[in-house]
Amino acid sequence: MSDHVRNTGPMLASPRCGARTRSGGTCRSPAVHGRKRCRMHGGAPGSGAPKANRSARKHGLFTKDAIAERRRIQALLGEARRLLEEMK
Repeated sequence: MSDHVRNTGPMLASPRCGARTRSGGTCRSPAVHGRKRCRMHGGAPGSGAPKANRSARKHGLFTKDAIAERRRIQALLGEARRLLEEMK
């Protein structure tokens, strides 16, 4: 028989959060119903990354246009390096 008046068995048997802690172990909090994470690690409604990549609007470094431009520049630099190697 248990010392607790309440029945804590189902809570102790519930699935645990799969997130890693800073110390390297796993989080020991119970996962939110129907999810693999606890309320602190992304299981709560509204948690997680914003929709539609709103974070990229802050500085524009990771917009599709900026990424495409960096790829074009890298391709041009690579082509210039190959031409310089051929000229040697």
